[in-house]
Amino acid sequence: MDKNQATGLVLIFGILFVYFTFFAPEPSQLPQNKKARIVKVDSTKPKSTESQVALKALEKLGISDSGLVVDTAPVFLENADIKLAISPIGARIKSVELKNYKTWDAKPLLLISDGRFAQNLILPVAGKSLNISQLPYSSEQKSVKIDKDSGSFSFVCNIPGGGKIEQKFTLPAKGYTVKYAVNTAGLQLSDKAQAELSYVFNANQLEKDILQNRTTTCINYFQDVEGFSNLTETSMTEEKAEINNPVKWFSFKQKFFNTGLISNYGFSNLKIKQITNEADTTSVKNMEASFGVPMVNQTLGFKWYFGPNDFRTLKAVTPDYDKNVYLGWPVINLVNRFITVNVFYWLEGVVSNYGIIIIILVLLIKLLLLPLSYKSYISMAKMKVLKPELDEIKARTGDDMQKAQAEQMKLYQQVGINPLSGCIPLLLQMPILLAMFNFFPNAIELRQESFWWAPDLSTYDSIATLPFKLPGYGDHVSLFTILMTASTLVLTWYNNQTSTVAGPMQSMSYIMPVVFMFILNSLPAGLSFYYLVSNVVSIVQQQVIKRFVDEDQLRVKLEANKVKNATKKKSGFAARLEEAMRMAQDAQKEKDKNKKGK
Repeated sequence: MDKNQATGLVLIFGILFVYFTFFAPEPSQLPQNKKARIVKVDSTKPKSTESQVALKALEKLGISDSGLVVDTAPVFLENADIKLAISPIGARIKSVELKNYKTWDAKPLLLISDGRFAQNLILPVAGKSLNISQLPYSSEQKSVKIDKDSGSFSFVCNIPGGGKIEQKFTLPAKGYTVKYAVNTAGLQLSDKAQAELSYVFNANQLEKDILQNRTTTCINYFQDVEGFSNLTETSMTEEKAEINNPVKWFSFKQKFFNTGLISNYGFSNLKIKQITNEADTTSVKNMEASFGVPMVNQTLGFKWYFGPNDFRTLKAVTPDYDKNVYLGWPVINLVNRFITVNVFYWLEGVVSNYGIIIIILVLLIKLLLLPLSYKSYISMAKMKVLKPELDEIKARTGDDMQKAQAEQMKLYQQVGINPLSGCIPLLLQMPILLAMFNFFPNAIELRQESFWWAPDLSTYDSIATLPFKLPGYGDHVSLFTILMTASTLVLTWYNNQTSTVAGPMQSMSYIMPVVFMFILNSLPAGLSFYYLVSNVVSIVQQQVIKRFVDEDQLRVKLEANKVKNATKKKSGFAARLEEAMRMAQDAQKEKDKNKKGK
């Protein structure tokens, strides 16, 4: 080695010495290895609870070292709509954030949050039960954001003897579904292996009204044989069920969101339970589910859904998954499913303000029902014209109700009036009225949409808070409900002007709107606003119809019908009805006669 080489080496060592002594970064500043791993460190370092569980699981596999600790930092997987945090311990989902939604108090909406969701996945390995949700896994990346197409993310746990467990999550660029698969290549599984899964889900409070949220939260499930079913939504006590038939999907359903599991092969032996802890104001309900999943070629798989109860979105998840949105009883359900939902979505594409959408929806429905409303009004007007004759019959027959009814029916036949003609149009309108009652409380589109003084049309509007709680009413005052009640009373008054109803029945017509005020006070502002607009339009509509109806002309027409029908042969139905009433009258007379004889 010559002099120059020796000098160069001395300088290099000097530079390295100075750098590592004065300028090198502290170990905590060094970039972290992206690969989650099991590392050997000082055994005195505290271990997290998750790490301790993982180490015990490793001991069952023959790996024992008190110096082993596990990387427990979660891995993040996200797309445009959801963000999942997954723990390397068990590859378990720790949290799910819906990125396009907020809680009622404007916080990030965590459908699942850390500590409120537990999973156990047990495999029959070599004749023993192995809970793979407790094993430590490694992953190549710490965060994956999927911007286009779809992407996958895998966690791997190598088992002594050459086996391997891989848990894989596949997420599209948009949407709320996550494909989940477990591959157990190289493991000695039992014959006809079936994995056993269990979940415990403590649902977060996401909406303003916790009571409404609790009474719309439950476990739904769909069987291949018996179809859709669920535990009771409104129950606050413990509810549970065991389903022996294969289950295609089940969901932990809340008012506007749900967490669901969907299988291609069917879940077996599903056991579900739910209970409400009313003292916990941060939680809606505690729900549990355990079930079996068939292993096919040492793999199992199903699909998660973490998202909103949006009818269109759920319809695309899997057949019948849209039943997580309750749209009413069978007939009401058909009206909502094929008419209301489609019209509402069409209006969404035209108008951005949901208050205006509700007004337009009312106008469209009123226009559709205008012929029925007109026919109902004409029928009531005819009855009003006949009121003097009806009063005369009542005065003549006294307390003999059967005789009075018989004479009234005779009068109706003479003038050509069907007494049911006024009721039938109202009955035909009832499905739409009830459809709205079921649609608005379940329409996530109204969630956090403001209109006038209501900040959120999906829950009640409150203009004042009472210092006490009225039974059946609550501790707040809903202005939309008050206005709806006032408009209903005005509409009732207008209807009574053309009605022959009197006495207690007329009084009852004024009492019912007040009763509904108590019912609607805690229901969505959008529903009360719909009924308010509907009442206002009905009042205007009646005033317009009234201008085209001449009661004097109706009287002339009824008198002409009386002359015309005097010689007209009775129809078979009329004759049978008259005979039935005559027989009833004779039976009543015989009964009265026997009573006097005794």
